[in-house]
Amino acid sequence: MNENTQKLNLKREIGLVSAVSLIAGTMIGSGIFMSPQWVLYHIGSPGGSLVIWAACGLLAMLGSLSYAELGTVIKESGGEYIYILRTSGSLPAFLLAFTSMLVVRPTSIAGIALSFAEYAVAPFYQGCPPSELVVKFVAAACILLLAIANCLNVRGSMSIQVFFMAAKLISLVVIIIGGVVMLINGHTSSFQNAFQGTIVGINPIGMAFYQGLWSYDGWNNLNYVTEELKRPEVNLPRAVMIAIPLVTILYLLVNISYLAVMTPTELMSSSAVAVTWGNKVLGSWSWLMSVAAALSSFGSLNGTFFSGGRMCYVAAREGHMPDILSMAHVRRLTPAPALIFTTAISLLVLIPGNFKSIVNFFSFTAWFFYAITLSGLLYLKLKKRHLPESYEVPVIIPIIVIIAAVFLVLAPITDNPEIEYLYVSLFILSGVMFYIPFIHFKLCPNFLTKATVFLQLFLEVAPIEKNTD
Repeated sequence: MNENTQKLNLKREIGLVSAVSLIAGTMIGSGIFMSPQWVLYHIGSPGGSLVIWAACGLLAMLGSLSYAELGTVIKESGGEYIYILRTSGSLPAFLLAFTSMLVVRPTSIAGIALSFAEYAVAPFYQGCPPSELVVKFVAAACILLLAIANCLNVRGSMSIQVFFMAAKLISLVVIIIGGVVMLINGHTSSFQNAFQGTIVGINPIGMAFYQGLWSYDGWNNLNYVTEELKRPEVNLPRAVMIAIPLVTILYLLVNISYLAVMTPTELMSSSAVAVTWGNKVLGSWSWLMSVAAALSSFGSLNGTFFSGGRMCYVAAREGHMPDILSMAHVRRLTPAPALIFTTAISLLVLIPGNFKSIVNFFSFTAWFFYAITLSGLLYLKLKKRHLPESYEVPVIIPIIVIIAAVFLVLAPITDNPEIEYLYVSLFILSGVMFYIPFIHFKLCPNFLTKATVFLQLFLEVAPIEKNTD
């Protein structure tokens, strides 16, 4: 709190190590333990699946480099929302916030929480699938626990992130070493005629990318907390260049280990790849893989929570969401109302959710808005050359990512259209019905004003100012 102006700001407490942990720790989560079988299922061959994993890493790297330039030019938190607002205008930014807050972020949180729960309860249900009710109860408890932790303290949340980042790196290294031992012992059958059976088509390639990119989700997380990052013009590009190549290499080596231990058929039929791997390699110690996967998902969920609430409060700060969501706790300096709101929606999404449908729904919506965001970067590069250029990427990089994003949006609806994608598109467009009366004409129901005052007093929160110095 500044004693002269009495304005509230979020502190810059994220250094380079924490930034790398936020990116890599969020990316390395449930995906690498649950998506490999689906990537292989859609693409049809071990060689094809490894190509998909490498291509996903390259796409995440190119996208994050483009976002790093956006983050050094527009030094505000909020990620895609603030970039679209500054480059494309109010309506598309609102549609993003509307969709992200009600669907994309809660869906991501629910998906990771389900992954955590499945691995956490797996040791107690050996030989049979766990009860769906138990899995969802554990997932809900995990969401609530991390919501409380993120509401209490920023530094504590980042300490959790760094700790679990170290734990999950150890887990992946164990899997990699186990795979190397199996390869040395001659378990190479999965790599003979590695590309035989590869399924080539717009839909299968697109769906394989969806499942692979789920494991890379989090590559843009640092852009949501730019105002809390120390020296963002330096640490943002550095963190990206360290974290994403590291994760890509680890993912490729882990997939090779899976294929060294399991046949493609065994891998595709496994409901928990890491556990199946552990049963074959670690024997009676296989339960360690369940623990490792659960810890990995827990750390990833913490990073998703940390960044997810930031878009919510930035959108509210810009007048696109209720004012209460733009406030922070007066002592803890955390965006508690935004985090509480995200938690509530995530718990609702958790009730009907299942992993595969969550991944497809999330990926389709996310890449639609990534394309719009990077189109704004092209606009800045071509039309606004007077902007400061502390970090810049070649124009071909965002163009490649935009082309890939358009492909990922169109792939599932051109080759094998499903009615669910129409529902997603209609939901995005339905935001216009809320934008016109409440944002454009600024209509505010009286009860909302009273509710804001009550919640501000009850939660001990106050409006926060931008921290773009």
